[in-house]
Amino acid sequence: MRALILAAGYATRLYPLTKNTPKSLLSIADKPMVEYIIEKIDRADDIKNIIIVTNDTFYKQFESWLKFAKHKKPIIIINDGTTSNEDRLGALKDIDYVVKQEMIKDNLMVIAGDNLFEFSLRSFVKFFNEKKSSVLAVFDMKEKDKLAKKFGVVKLDNSSKITDFEEKPEEPKSSLAATACYIFTPNDVEELDKFLKTHKKADNPGEFLSYLSAKKPIYGYSFDEGWFDIGSFDQLEEAYKRYEVKNKN
Repeated sequence: MRALILAAGYATRLYPLTKNTPKSLLSIADKPMVEYIIEKIDRADDIKNIIIVTNDTFYKQFESWLKFAKHKKPIIIINDGTTSNEDRLGALKDIDYVVKQEMIKDNLMVIAGDNLFEFSLRSFVKFFNEKKSSVLAVFDMKEKDKLAKKFGVVKLDNSSKITDFEEKPEEPKSSLAATACYIFTPNDVEELDKFLKTHKKADNPGEFLSYLSAKKPIYGYSFDEGWFDIGSFDQLEEAYKRYEVKNKN
């Protein structure tokens, strides 16, 4: 299994913080955000290496960071060649770009570089191995209203199979939020190229998951440990406070 961290966005909603610094390298309680993700990946035995995809604007910063970063598994930094929010590839096309450049034929874990979570990736991989199908981590927000127009919303049956997936609905059908943490089988990694040829404007990986779940069994790994989708100053501050306390304990 390979692990891919998506860090090629420009995070304009967090300007001026991210004007000259990639969001994934912003400090959360004295440690770059991406290092929390890498620590989780390092504990997952099935994963042989980590790929971080970024853009041309921030590529050198990631290269400089990597010289001093602490990690157990080999890390590769890939430059997708974009230089601004206007010409960015988007998450799905970045995944496809990396898959082709690295000629990936393995199972592929994909995690957004601003997605902080506290569940175990070992358990996530175990769930994937049991289901033998692509999987998505879903967080129970407990209240449906908290998801409206903000997150992808997932419904699961008793076997944890996804029975419904909607991107940012006005009226959520469940309290399960789709997080940016996935594991794709080699067949589904290959399917992404076909999907992008017919869905040229698709950007969010959730769109691809919705497409897949309508065609075949895709499963949701439900967790209730901490989760932060760092898309706003409020979420950034909340995560900082949480991890500041955790790091002191």
